[in-house]
Amino acid sequence: MQDLDFLTQHDSATAILASPPPHPQSIVPTEKLRLCFATNNLNKIKEVSRTLPHCFELLSLTAIGCFVEPPENGVTLHENSLCKAKFIWDNYQVDCIADDTGLEVEALNGAPGVYSARYAGESRRDEANIKLLLQNLEGVTNRTAHFRTVITVILAGNVYQFEGSIRGQIALANAGHNGFGYDPIFIPEGHNRTFAQMNLEEKNTMSHRAKAVREMATFLGIITPVQC
Repeated sequence: MQDLDFLTQHDSATAILASPPPHPQSIVPTEKLRLCFATNNLNKIKEVSRTLPHCFELLSLTAIGCFVEPPENGVTLHENSLCKAKFIWDNYQVDCIADDTGLEVEALNGAPGVYSARYAGESRRDEANIKLLLQNLEGVTNRTAHFRTVITVILAGNVYQFEGSIRGQIALANAGHNGFGYDPIFIPEGHNRTFAQMNLEEKNTMSHRAKAVREMATFLGIITPVQC
């Protein structure tokens, strides 16, 4: 994408405008804003749903008749997120959101980054990804990392992107049974527990994804007539 204008920046969450907001008179008033979430990851859907105000309703891929995984052909989080959202809009003409998340480890030059979900292979197994990451960090003292999420929204053909991030440390071993992905080894800055040792409510007060979701909800609440 080109000529992106930064709309807002607050802490480590950023909203990016890729299309002009629709004119208020062109939007039909509604009590809920329904958006298809371009993912088959039920943990993501649960996490985002718990962060959004009640005036937003997330639809699953199957709810719109999509039974395939949206493609991820980008080389950045922004590109991957956009690719998945465009797949839904281009094929189903449904307002939608898509996210892409990466764990960026300083000592590994930002890896696994955009390849976080398939770090240990195309099977996308969380346990294998964590095992490989811990192996690659054996003996490494700098365990600083950043979790980063980019959310793309396509609303009436207009594209918006929102980003959230959080700094933390990679633990020496797995701890906790909540969450998903790299949650068992990511300790957010200022805490001594991993995301997987926190309940969803606590995680959502600080996580990278929750920050991006809140920025998205705030912006869409301004340009749409949803009543939260």
